[in-house]
Amino acid sequence: MKVVIFGATGMIGQGVLRECLLDEGVERVVAVVRRPTGSLNPKLHELVRADVTDLSAAEGALAALDACFFCLGTTSLGMSEQDYTRVTHDLTLLVARTLMRTSPALTFVYVSGAGSDSSEKGRVMWARVRGRLENALLAMPFKAVYIFRPAAIVPLDGIRSATGWYNTLYAVIRPLFPLIRRFSPGMISNTRQMGRAMLGVVRNGYPKEVLEMKDINSVLG
Repeated sequence: MKVVIFGATGMIGQGVLRECLLDEGVERVVAVVRRPTGSLNPKLHELVRADVTDLSAAEGALAALDACFFCLGTTSLGMSEQDYTRVTHDLTLLVARTLMRTSPALTFVYVSGAGSDSSEKGRVMWARVRGRLENALLAMPFKAVYIFRPAAIVPLDGIRSATGWYNTLYAVIRPLFPLIRRFSPGMISNTRQMGRAMLGVVRNGYPKEVLEMKDINSVLG
């Protein structure tokens, strides 16, 4: 399997990258990143791009791929709907359209978020934008499209978020994770399971196109 990861330096992206590099069935991993991952592995081919909106020079490396794991994302805090749409909706679709040209038979896996609004009409701005993007991706004629809607993700294996306050938040609530797992297992997962689940839906498919947290935890990589 040959895959591309967008957002491989983020928390979920690091988890996906780790699982891909460990998986014997993955022979090549293309990581499109704004800064190097720091990982040294013969499978890994890094495409460092300060401007991810311009992939014209990288299209050769994006050909004949089996899967795309799109893990790029940002918080909507302090952003207008126009700006959040530009960096979330528009950027993702630009990448997806590029891959439609270079690898139309791939499986596209997009990391969205719990609470995304598929109706596109709700009052919460980020949820509307994410829902509109999800709908646009699901309408694209790839081999398959899967939307992952994670809630709480526990970082394992030394993985840290690139967003400082996320790390602070995780440190504060980490003692509560066992209770959450016990009483609300459908609300929490970890970076290993996220990576294995993404590989799992590419290999084996899944009955649903939109996977909530309980679905993600049920997928076997």
